[in-house]
Amino acid sequence: MIRGLTTAGLGELSSNEEYIRLASQFAFQSIDANPLELVQQYGKDGAVQLLASHDIKLGSFGLAVDWRTTEESFREDLKSLTQMAEAAAALKCTTCCTYILPSTDLPVAPFMIVATRRLRLCAEILGAYGIKLALEFVGPHHLRTQWANPLIWSMQDTLNWMETIQVRNIGLLLDSYHWHTNGLTSEDLLKLQPHQIAYVHINDAKPLPIEELLDFDRLYPGEGSIDLTGFLGSLKKIGYNGVIAQEVLAPASAQSSSELFSRSKAGFDKVFSSLENVPI
Repeated sequence: MIRGLTTAGLGELSSNEEYIRLASQFAFQSIDANPLELVQQYGKDGAVQLLASHDIKLGSFGLAVDWRTTEESFREDLKSLTQMAEAAAALKCTTCCTYILPSTDLPVAPFMIVATRRLRLCAEILGAYGIKLALEFVGPHHLRTQWANPLIWSMQDTLNWMETIQVRNIGLLLDSYHWHTNGLTSEDLLKLQPHQIAYVHINDAKPLPIEELLDFDRLYPGEGSIDLTGFLGSLKKIGYNGVIAQEVLAPASAQSSSELFSRSKAGFDKVFSSLENVPI
């Protein structure tokens, strides 16, 4: 499995170059970033060289298309998706991520019909460039009632929706926080096939009842109560060997970016060392 980072939990970074340099310095192997921004900033060859010189790969990028609101907004954003996919392909990035909020103010049935069509179209565009679309279910209980109507927040419902969307290049984005707040176990992950998982986020949680955990109050891996050994151990057993990207959504820290990278590395070292005796 590949040790990766998102910018969440890394403090104020001055540039993409600093992000890449510090990721390499602290023994990470991939970062999540905007590929079009990298290509526009450094040129295609320059961006490729910058990543290669630090032995860093581009793990994933966010789906910058508004598929949740109006058709006008969706169509406007869709115009730039091809550009984003072209840049990602040039940087050998093969995953695009988006999240599903667990409730909505919109009527659920019409919303799901429209969202299915929109995500299918996005996945088809991405697929033409060899890119998978990763769907992230969001588990924290407070978000399930944030808006008027309940939507999707479980792993199984997301798998079912993927079948409805019916494109081959779509998969789960598994986040340890959402897995934990769903009350799932390592045994639930053993039921998955590796091809069903497009990407993985890792973080930790305070030792509270899962109903009380807040989405933007997470801990660094190895600092909390989530069974990350079980989480990663099950992924190892089923043969997932892709990116494990840290995503720590939390209040701003007084620590410097360098200190937060060091803290992140310590967490990964702790969690990954516990996997050494997990049989395949």
